[in-house]
Amino acid sequence: MSNEDITLTAGDVTLHLHPGNGGRIAGLEIGSLELLRQGDRFGCFPMVPWCGRIRDGRFRDGATTVQMPLNSPPHAIHGTARDGAWRTARLSATEAVITRDLGAPWPHPARVTHVVQLAEDSLTLTMSVETYDDSFPAQIGWHPWFNRNLGGQDTQDVQDVQVDFTPAWQEERGDDHLPTGNRIDPKPGPWDDCFGMPDGVDVTLTWPGQLELKVASREQWVVVYDEQAEAVCVEPQTGPPNGLNTLPRLVTPLEPLEAATTWTWTRL
Repeated sequence: MSNEDITLTAGDVTLHLHPGNGGRIAGLEIGSLELLRQGDRFGCFPMVPWCGRIRDGRFRDGATTVQMPLNSPPHAIHGTARDGAWRTARLSATEAVITRDLGAPWPHPARVTHVVQLAEDSLTLTMSVETYDDSFPAQIGWHPWFNRNLGGQDTQDVQDVQVDFTPAWQEERGDDHLPTGNRIDPKPGPWDDCFGMPDGVDVTLTWPGQLELKVASREQWVVVYDEQAEAVCVEPQTGPPNGLNTLPRLVTPLEPLEAATTWTWTRL
């Protein structure tokens, strides 16, 4: 099938998916409210086959050291699948399945499948990485740009989003923006930091008087980035930044890597 833009609808909820632009969810409208930032850094893109930064763009792959392009010098960031076109494998009014074959500069042939399922009160995203050849380390994650302020009201009292979560620890961040390996007590924001939630990611974003959104995942890692004025990012992922080196999870012909996140909302 093609990589043309897709629109999913459930009740008055509309999701815009752009397979041809890195498999990005370009927008999520709940009634009259657009949750995802528009403009230059927009929507929600899949992070695969790694999340966040790889130190100096290098990681160990068995006995080999692999060099990835430094797309955020001096590091490589957010994987390669957001840079090209995905293809639509299956489509209905409320569900889309898109796929992307990994190749150069990633050294291992593999297939990524992303299932996007929309309901009137939730969005479930499920992603997997499969290989039919060599085993290799990989990560899966999502990078949404949630609007800090939803606007949409006729008063001057529209408030910015409030982020609430209770992580067990925070990964200490070095000057190079990568975890040092030390776990520390969570610090107040602003953040560009990775947190550990061993019972699963559970983050609540509340736009007072408008919407409450819960971001959940069975994974235990989440990056929260709220240093930008326009947006807040809550990024569930299968490992910490630089995790291909520090906490590798192998994709094998018998064991694909799979992860999911669900966003559930309540109108206030």
